[in-house]
Amino acid sequence: MLNVVGKRGWYFLFSALIIIPGLISMILPPGWASLNSGLNPGIDFTSGSVLQVSFTDPVNEQRIQERMTALGHPEALVQKIGGRTAFIRTIQLEEASGDGLSEREVIERDLEETLGMERGKVDFASVSPIIASETVRNAFFAVLAASVFILFYVWYAFRRVPKAYRYGVSAILALVHDVVVVLGIFSILGKVIDMEVNSMFIVGILIVTGYSVNDTIVVFDRIRENVVRHPDRALEAMVNLSIMETVGRSLNTSCTTLFVLLAMLLLGGPSIRELLLAVAIGAVVGTYSSIF
Repeated sequence: MLNVVGKRGWYFLFSALIIIPGLISMILPPGWASLNSGLNPGIDFTSGSVLQVSFTDPVNEQRIQERMTALGHPEALVQKIGGRTAFIRTIQLEEASGDGLSEREVIERDLEETLGMERGKVDFASVSPIIASETVRNAFFAVLAASVFILFYVWYAFRRVPKAYRYGVSAILALVHDVVVVLGIFSILGKVIDMEVNSMFIVGILIVTGYSVNDTIVVFDRIRENVVRHPDRALEAMVNLSIMETVGRSLNTSCTTLFVLLAMLLLGGPSIRELLLAVAIGAVVGTYSSIF
């Protein structure tokens, strides 16, 4: 039998080699080496404008994205709703100065002339920096609240096991490990390929926390069963036996999840790219942390 627990020092080292570069990327001071610190916030976490437009004929996201890039908005996020309606999110659009046109009017005229946008069917909204800051704060409290509930749930579920609190604390440590890895990778991607994080990324982080704890509890439950069956054996041996008995289930679940996520990454639109990538990374890291 593979001695996973006996070699735990190597797995801690491997995790450190993944986590430390991400932490360094997140704590770099602004402007250091011409890079921003932390994550690269998208429109949802800064401020921006949202247009919901309708077209006379079906149009794909790529053509809308090409027009927005030509108009000086390569950061625009386009999401189709049905065949002829689309959401377009951009940075804050400038108002008209003097007798000129506002950026919103320029965009609407261009889409009308090039893609056949219906002029009378345009909804416009603006996200202020205040609302964006509230989104960041609420997202933080959502992750924190989820972690607290998970801690007490695991503690309660394993209340009949000696020192049940250790299971809850260990589950949270594994959860923090997985979330920090995802955050660190996105911080690095934000500097390397300008990957942004948005509200869908927060949804992805919450999914990662649930996935991580779900796989961890499977291993914990098997540890509980083996401890009850063999109370005279050392805990380290019971943990190692439990890991080996559940490793097949963990790998199978992770692989089937990844197949679906990769298919959606290849076929889905850019509006859910951050969500899918965060969950895919979380699935791999969550399986790793549950086993090792």
